[in-house]
Amino acid sequence: MITDKQKQLENEIRRIKKELSGLGPMRPGTLSMQYKVPAEKKGPYFQLSYTHKMKSRTEYVRRDWVDEIREQIEVYKRFRKLIEEWVNLSIEYSQLRRKQAKEAKKREK
Repeated sequence: MITDKQKQLENEIRRIKKELSGLGPMRPGTLSMQYKVPAEKKGPYFQLSYTHKMKSRTEYVRRDWVDEIREQIEVYKRFRKLIEEWVNLSIEYSQLRRKQAKEAKKREK
């Protein structure tokens, strides 16, 4: 027997899956402005730092790519948040189903 709570969890999971399928290009990392001469704040450039497959990486980013990279980083953050929500809902759903199965067994006895 599916409860209202189960239906609600299933709908939330469905919503997350739909939103995930609509996400565009993404990448992890942090974008920061650095300077060739930090003390004088001369020669600014952008640097992207991230870890992928257990390796830390740094890339230089051209000024005309900064906005696009920022958007990709935001999409990645949204992706991670949605995945975390999905896992939390799935755990709750699983616990609810186990609880129902346990109660059903008790009623059978």
